[in-house]
Amino acid sequence: MENYVCTACGYVYNPAEGDLDAGIPAGTAFTDLPEDWVCPVCGAEKDEFEPEE
Repeated sequence: MENYVCTACGYVYNPAEGDLDAGIPAGTAFTDLPEDWVCPVCGAEKDEFEPEE
C-alpha cells in the first residue's frame, strides 16, 4: 500500500499505521478512507493528497 502526502502541510498518511485518532485502523488503504476524512494536521480534504514518491 502506498503512502500519501498532504500537499498543504506535508503530513504523510501511512496505511500501515492508519489514523487511530479518527478511528481508521492500521491497514486501511488511502483509497479506502471515507470521503469525509481530512488531514489530521491541517484539515485538508482527501483531494489535496498525492501519492508519495
